[in-house]
Order: sequence, then structure tokens, then C-alpha cells
Amino acid sequence: MAIVKSKLLKQLSNNYPNFLKKDLEKFTDIILNEIKRALRRGDRVELRGFGIFYTNIQKARISRNPKTGEKVNTPQKKTINFKMSRDMYKKLNNENE
Repeated sequence: MAIVKSKLLKQLSNNYPNFLKKDLEKFTDIILNEIKRALRRGDRVELRGFGIFYTNIQKARISRNPKTGEKVNTPQKKTINFKMSRDMYKKLNNENE
């Protein structure tokens, strides 16, 4: 099951009842927009205890349409990669520290 923004906001509002829902929504929007801006600039985003987001440049290449076998030019593009922290890895794999 994936977590969506609405479920995240609902959980935050349950955990922090003193904050207004619109303030929590604004807060999450600011954080997500800052992450997007940093990645767009090519910066690395590190969230301690969670992981690192970074971009790679995928070179332009000639690929193939699997349905027709036709060659297709694929332009250069940026991709987002994620590397989880050791703490997150240990929590996911139920390893004791």
C-alpha cells in the first residue's frame, strides 16, 4: 500500500491535534516544493535517518520500440535516484542495532 499526501496529512493531524489542518498542508507543500527545487537545480537532498535523493543524467541514445522493432531516438533526461539510510535499511529488515 502506498502512502498518498492526503493520508500523510490525516496522520499528521491525528498526531499533532494542536496544529490546524491547513497549516500542516502548507508545511508539507513547502517541504515537497523545496525538495523539487533542489533536485531541479541538481542538488542532493539528504534527510537524516531516511535517505538521500539525487539526480543522474541519462545520456541520449538510440533505443528500440519493443512492439515494432523500430529504432527511436531517446533524448537526454534527468532521473531521480534514492538511496536509503542505514537506519532505514535496518528498520525495514528488522535488524537489531
